[in-house]
Amino acid sequence: MLSSARIAARPAVRRVAAFNMALRPASTWANVQQGPPTAGSALAQYQAILGVTEAFKADSFPKKINLGVGAYRDDQGKPYVLPSVLKAEKRVVDAKMNHEYAGITGVPEFTKAAAELAYGKGSPALENLVITQSISGTGALRIGAAFLERFYPGNKTIYIPTPSWANHKAVFDDAGLQVQNYRYYNKDTIGLDFEGMVADIKAAPKGSIFLFHACAHNPTGVDPTEQQWREIEQAVKAQGHFAFFDMAYQGFASGDTNKDAFAVRHFVENGHQICLAQSFAKNMGLYGERIGAFSLVTESAEEKKRVDSQVKILVRPMYSNPPIHGARLASTILNDPELYEEWLGEVKGMADRIIRMRALLRENLEKLGSKHDWSHITSQIGMFAYTGLSPEQMDALAKEHSVYATRNGRISVAGITSENVGRLAESIFKVKG
Repeated sequence: MLSSARIAARPAVRRVAAFNMALRPASTWANVQQGPPTAGSALAQYQAILGVTEAFKADSFPKKINLGVGAYRDDQGKPYVLPSVLKAEKRVVDAKMNHEYAGITGVPEFTKAAAELAYGKGSPALENLVITQSISGTGALRIGAAFLERFYPGNKTIYIPTPSWANHKAVFDDAGLQVQNYRYYNKDTIGLDFEGMVADIKAAPKGSIFLFHACAHNPTGVDPTEQQWREIEQAVKAQGHFAFFDMAYQGFASGDTNKDAFAVRHFVENGHQICLAQSFAKNMGLYGERIGAFSLVTESAEEKKRVDSQVKILVRPMYSNPPIHGARLASTILNDPELYEEWLGEVKGMADRIIRMRALLRENLEKLGSKHDWSHITSQIGMFAYTGLSPEQMDALAKEHSVYATRNGRISVAGITSENVGRLAESIFKVKG
């Protein structure tokens, strides 16, 4: 039996416990608020693409089409592993290398080859180039953003095109840079707003930072011509702006790695100390390996040493060391003449397939008697295309024709195949005319 004293004490104990519980929040994270579902945010756009994929999977129609995926697909609609990558991987595995840490700036054989691919073998820029391996293109952008926020002496506002890859704003915001936009896409012509772009470059405060897509602009597929790049370079130089290039599709756009690097090399040849983010996700199909590089052009060996030391200081607390397996694959391909030539052929094959699908889609639409001008489908370049279709028309494509893509009218041309292009054209014709 319990004593009367213990029984009497029970209400007091309960009151103390209740008081203590009232003082404590329900959870340590009780005050963390739900992130805002901003329509234009990187997360919102990523979730929109995931939503497209989920809707596609849920559709039981056997001839459904997914044009939302941001990865290359072969003509059977399957993920494509490059033969050169398979050969490189066998060599790496057979070599039975260790799994020790890479240095802070990565696998040197990879970064050297990545720099030569971007700037061109024999480029004077290579002599004083600071380069580090990164966690693909996003990681390269993040390193660059952090470096500019910490050391850029001019206006720490970065101008990105309208529209741009959704994660650009998120990366630069998170690093502490101010993000503004410059005109780029003209929805009326479904092409480049070149005059607006140049006007905005000229109007920005002197010494601002401008982010340029080197080739295969994501998401529009609209690129400046080489002559337009020359005029853009002159406007940037006249205003003393700093150019930050994002080159995620070298070789994948035109099929020619040199042609796709034109803008980068032209700026460097004309004296710009650019910085550059590279990715090997698309042009080697190494999406999950997260292989990229970030580089800056410096003026002298002494300056290179100082800048390199600060890049290492930035990288060390971010992720310490980059992964080695994908870097070894890319390095093996880029440094072996036979594999390199094979890879160039494969990259051209992927680019040519995308170009061919664009031509077939336009041809099929015109054969159906569409009165709409579809020339933008073939004048745009790269994996993505802006169709010019409205959100309502994109909804109709999904609901009535089982064709899935994001509501802004962007399609992944990689999702088009020889088998489905005819049905895709018919579906577009029915909703657009």
